[in-house]
Amino acid sequence: MSSKDTIFAVASGGGRAGVTILRISGPQSDAALAAMLTGGLPAPRRTSLRTIVNPQTGGAMDQALILRFKAPASFTGEDMVELHVHGSPAVVEAVSGALFSAGLRQARAGEFTRRAFENARMDLTEAEGLADLIDSETEAQRAQAFRQMSGGLKSVYTEWREAILDALAAVEGEIDFPDEEDVPDKLALRAGSGLDDLARALEKSLAGSRAGERVRHGLDIAVIGPPNAGKSSIINALSKKEAAIVSDEAGTTRDIVEVNLVIGGLPVRLSDTAGLRDTENKIEAEGVRRARVRAQDVDLRIGVLDSGDLSELAAIEAVLRPGDILLLNKSDVCTANVSRETIDVMSLSAHSAEDIEGLRGKLEAIISDRFKVQENAGLTRARHRHCAQACLDAVQRARRNLDAAPELAGEDLRAALHAIKELAGEADIEAVLDRIFSRFCIGK
Repeated sequence: MSSKDTIFAVASGGGRAGVTILRISGPQSDAALAAMLTGGLPAPRRTSLRTIVNPQTGGAMDQALILRFKAPASFTGEDMVELHVHGSPAVVEAVSGALFSAGLRQARAGEFTRRAFENARMDLTEAEGLADLIDSETEAQRAQAFRQMSGGLKSVYTEWREAILDALAAVEGEIDFPDEEDVPDKLALRAGSGLDDLARALEKSLAGSRAGERVRHGLDIAVIGPPNAGKSSIINALSKKEAAIVSDEAGTTRDIVEVNLVIGGLPVRLSDTAGLRDTENKIEAEGVRRARVRAQDVDLRIGVLDSGDLSELAAIEAVLRPGDILLLNKSDVCTANVSRETIDVMSLSAHSAEDIEGLRGKLEAIISDRFKVQENAGLTRARHRHCAQACLDAVQRARRNLDAAPELAGEDLRAALHAIKELAGEADIEAVLDRIFSRFCIGK
């Protein structure tokens, strides 16, 4: 398979529909279209209603809206055609058969976007933003993905690149022209303040990167506590469905039960875990072990205790971390007075709709505060974070070497530039490209 091939694929949803879009891209796009039309090609970038025919039999297949795009002014940077045909499987099959007969091949997953990247219509971060936009399920995910697709992260790393180039120019000037009268002494040292500013900018982006990743993937929240404290009842109330089994019998929940919600505009996976207690039952003991492991890995923990029984308070507090929530349940039966500086304590009844809405509001406030979508597009993937960290490490090494070893500082700055190139997709990272574009849908 070659990037010189002309490819096609359905670019809209599958199945029976009012309209289906077939997208064609490559050097033979116009020739394939011309073979299916009578009366010549429509003008580029103008919608035209035409009858498309089978090139072999001359029989009409459908009436379609047709759009032509000439390279490089197209999504892929190649000649492109879009056929908006009626969406029956029979029509799509007939048109696809005609395109196969014309020598076109089926596009691989993400191949249109990869061609756009390879033809410099977008950089890799913009392509990733497009993938995230297609996959977005919540408003926060849409907003973050759209910002990145629109070049938000590109504008950020372009500033980083310019700062590195300015510093490198000063370092190379001192190295290459040490005896020139018009070159100031200790020119490399003048790059110090710029590198300090750059390091601070990189550190700030890295500090906020976890929030960006959480917006993409969603948050994990674990509900923990002793048996019969009301964990399952609270989860059912939050999800407004019978997601977890509720029983008076201790140890009912033995495995982790996950419920998917949207809270604060972000997808949330809420985990109901086994009641934390010592038990001789091997199955329940495994559930308790899994509950403790899950509590270590999540973004937020919600501890639940029965207001009338605080005997496990110390044990639950040992699992909670600063910023987590402790719920004192069954406040309609008994009240308890617990106050902590680092943990948000809330009394409620799982059977009170008002109390559950209060808990939902608290969760929304925490999520909005800790994981809010940044105004400027930030680092949203582990790949972004790795490149930015490599850049920061190189910049910090360069700063240390400026005075004693400008030659080493120059090498460090070139390493920082390479990290930026990896972020943009300009470096040789074929395996990374294959992995990224294979996750697109067919037709994109």
